[in-house]
Amino acid sequence: MSMDSGSAGAVADSPYSGRDNLDAMRSAVRYNRFLEQLVARHAPPGNGPVLDFGAGLGDFALALKRRGLDVSCLEVDASLAARAQAGGLHTVMAIDEISPQSLHYAYSLNVLEHIEDDRAALTGLRTRLQSGARVLVYVPAFQVLYSEMDRLVGHHRRYTRRSLEAALSGAGFRVEFSRYVDTLGFAASLLYRAISGSGTLTADSIARYDRLVFPLSRMLDSLTDRWIGKNVYAVAVV
Repeated sequence: MSMDSGSAGAVADSPYSGRDNLDAMRSAVRYNRFLEQLVARHAPPGNGPVLDFGAGLGDFALALKRRGLDVSCLEVDASLAARAQAGGLHTVMAIDEISPQSLHYAYSLNVLEHIEDDRAALTGLRTRLQSGARVLVYVPAFQVLYSEMDRLVGHHRRYTRRSLEAALSGAGFRVEFSRYVDTLGFAASLLYRAISGSGTLTADSIARYDRLVFPLSRMLDSLTDRWIGKNVYAVAVV
């Protein structure tokens, strides 16, 4: 079973429909650690305000807060926002609640695919970032992998490096680079789609993939990250 995006958060056009998958993804210890380290690696020096755009349960925001980042959350799903707030995270439910040009850095993990007008959402985020600030956006890759899981959790699309860069550029960002992630996950997701999986993830299947496959996949990514992977991310600058 591949670990597809199940979503780290929801800034969607309707209340988030994949809460079970969201909880199950907590068992992906290595994958989640990779995402936490990825966000931390591209954070700028200093301790300016950071936004988790589509924070979901707030797990990544809490982990990054423990690393010393000044993280707040944007989460439009009321029940998820309440859970993040209960965890001690400052949480807002609309981009308009964030002052223009106030953010030092922002990241978004498996969220943009939930938003019908992704460029408008990115434009709104850009206006809240300081000049020269970075954003990291991580999303599911390749429409050929679109499956019942994507439908279940409300994905409008999956991305390629080119389409993700185009969305960021169209919103006024300057893209620094983009990369694919999880080479073996591409093959696993194709298989999942072929056998018509139900779309529901189980914690056990995710934990097995995370323990047995994801570490090897990350090793292969160093050779394939320009061409193929289950996910894709980009780093861009205002």
